[in-house]
Amino acid sequence: MTEIYQEIVVRALRTTQGDDLDVYALFIRGSDLVRIADITRLARDESNALKGFQRPEIRSHVKGIIQYLNQGNVLFPNAIILALSSDIKFTASRGTKPTGDEGIAQAGTLRIPIHKMGERSAWIVDGQQRSLALAKAENADLPVPVVGFVSDNLTTQREQFILVNKAKPLPTRLINELLPETSSILLPKELSAKKAPAELCGLLNRDPESPFYKLIKRLSDQKDTSSVVTDTSVITMIKHSMSNPLGALYPYKSSNDEAANVEAMYQLLVHFWKAVKQCFPSAWGLDPKNSRLMHSAGIIAMGVLMDRIYAKLNGYNNNYESLVQEISRIVPHCAWTSGKWPGIDIAWNELEHTKKDIKTLQDTLLRLYITSIR
Repeated sequence: MTEIYQEIVVRALRTTQGDDLDVYALFIRGSDLVRIADITRLARDESNALKGFQRPEIRSHVKGIIQYLNQGNVLFPNAIILALSSDIKFTASRGTKPTGDEGIAQAGTLRIPIHKMGERSAWIVDGQQRSLALAKAENADLPVPVVGFVSDNLTTQREQFILVNKAKPLPTRLINELLPETSSILLPKELSAKKAPAELCGLLNRDPESPFYKLIKRLSDQKDTSSVVTDTSVITMIKHSMSNPLGALYPYKSSNDEAANVEAMYQLLVHFWKAVKQCFPSAWGLDPKNSRLMHSAGIIAMGVLMDRIYAKLNGYNNNYESLVQEISRIVPHCAWTSGKWPGIDIAWNELEHTKKDIKTLQDTLLRLYITSIR
């Protein structure tokens, strides 16, 4: 049976921004948003490629918006941001321009085709909770402001998603996973600085040669039961090393003249953590409840030890065997899975993800290492 062609026709204003991207401002019925726009959830396909960018539906949030909308004559001026596909059609209005018109935007008619779910002509970049609520509200005809930019490019959509949500309580883990999939030229400096750690974290989790292969918990890999290490702890460990002038990764970070040498940083991380895995085989890969080495406190603290070891080697004999030899110095004294840490009388499972405990563990590991080389 042939599908009947349907479309929504509205008045709109068109302008251009960025790299000659068409941007539209318009109003449509609230209930029509989910008819023209898909919500692309963050996930990974069979080839481990990242798909989508939206966080899961927050039902309590949607319910609260519905209750507000159902009160009656409500004000709803917050614009929904859409990424529009190139199959929309805009026809400019004819006639003379108003006197004094600055020519910033052009008025006309916008035609948006209606397709089945998964093949729609738009994607919701900002406002998914509001859109879901509007679809279920009693007042289906409420006019809702919409700003849409034309782009089939998922990278552009992700960049805009991060930018519009940056000042909102967007989960750090969601931003961390999306950042490597974006083009840094459009991102603010503080976000671009996070890109290398997030990218390295993703590589460590995806590379079969990495000691962290499939061990890192990522927001899009919720079904992977083998993951035990939080991505935030790995990213924090990397960021600390990159920001510390004496850090092992600091020489490879980005500068005004050149981008970060991600490949060099990755090889350094793989070599060090492979050595850690070899030195602590019984503590590696376990749930943090059973091994504090895989706990955020252990990952971050061992990152500080990594910086100290590489500073000692200083480019000389910093091969894999040398790393194993240096880490082995502290092996007899560590209490990752049982016992107490020497000098601080703290049981292995009493260490928690607090600044105090992480600092205590860092200082203990450094003390054990420095004492062993005297």
